[in-house]
Amino acid sequence: MRTLVLEEFGRMALADRPIPEVAIGEVLIRVAFTGICGSDIHGYTGHNGRRAVGQVMGHESSGTIEGFGPGDAPFGLAIGDAVTFNPVVLPLEDRVEFVDREQHSPRKSVIGVDPARYASFADYVVVPAVNVLRLADGMPVEHGALVEPTAVALHAARRAGVTVQERVLVIGGGPIGQSVVLVLQALGVPEIYVSEISPGRRSLLEGMGVPVIDPSAGDLLGALGRHGGPVDVVIDAVGSTHSLADALACTVLGGTVCLVGMGEPQVRLDAFQISTAERTLVGSFTYSARDFADAAALVADNPLTAWSLISRVIGPESADEAFTDLANGDDIPGKVLVAFTKTTEYAK
Repeated sequence: MRTLVLEEFGRMALADRPIPEVAIGEVLIRVAFTGICGSDIHGYTGHNGRRAVGQVMGHESSGTIEGFGPGDAPFGLAIGDAVTFNPVVLPLEDRVEFVDREQHSPRKSVIGVDPARYASFADYVVVPAVNVLRLADGMPVEHGALVEPTAVALHAARRAGVTVQERVLVIGGGPIGQSVVLVLQALGVPEIYVSEISPGRRSLLEGMGVPVIDPSAGDLLGALGRHGGPVDVVIDAVGSTHSLADALACTVLGGTVCLVGMGEPQVRLDAFQISTAERTLVGSFTYSARDFADAAALVADNPLTAWSLISRVIGPESADEAFTDLANGDDIPGKVLVAFTKTTEYAK
């Protein structure tokens, strides 16, 4: 099968590898589409230390079921089903203890992060049957690759405790920030604002019907003042010293900031912006299995918005170039999908 291998930091190459064997309790998925995640870009550059040379990455995926482990016929799944998969894998003995908080299991592994297994920048991927989710009838298979980032966004909104009475600012309008907007709109949040420096991303977000502020044009809090002033909740999808400073400054006294972005491993904070202002700062990482299933339903229910989030679909032979472009900050507004189907390359 074709795989995209991280041959060295800054270079991805196609390589032929054997199709992995399928054990009892596992499912073989013929990959159709895999999205390029920001964490994959950081892995590609070697920036975050969470990927290894020689690894096959990929975790935002969709495809069809090709086979099951010996003697298996998992309930609710059949050969040929269009599916996606939750990449957070728990050992069997942890599934009861960590139900609805699977991401907290200290023994979890994450497909696409764990270098010990081939992930889904490949023609085939093997995952536990319990992690496989059948796509809703009529849901485009491309949209199955958007479920994982939407699950990240939904979990962040839930961690922030967002309600429909609150005004929300999203800092960072990349694919995660865009997914946060999709989630907030689906939840019925009436006032959503986004801070984004990229013109292309601002245009995409404006097409989603939300006011977008260019933070490079001046003081973000001042610009927000033209929209009613500080908000109740800020979801920081950047994760830097600067973005967190903006997030705290733009939140009302007693408000909440949720950090979901991972732009910098270490940041500096103005402690008084938290303590004396009684703001709450919460972290958000991945999602629970319930979040993942709910995110699949949100994507299925919002097909027009989902299509707007896909900017480019490429063949695996073009992946290294796309990784380089994204790593260099090229203004690709939305998600780039790598197609392991007969599709070669097209742009929306």
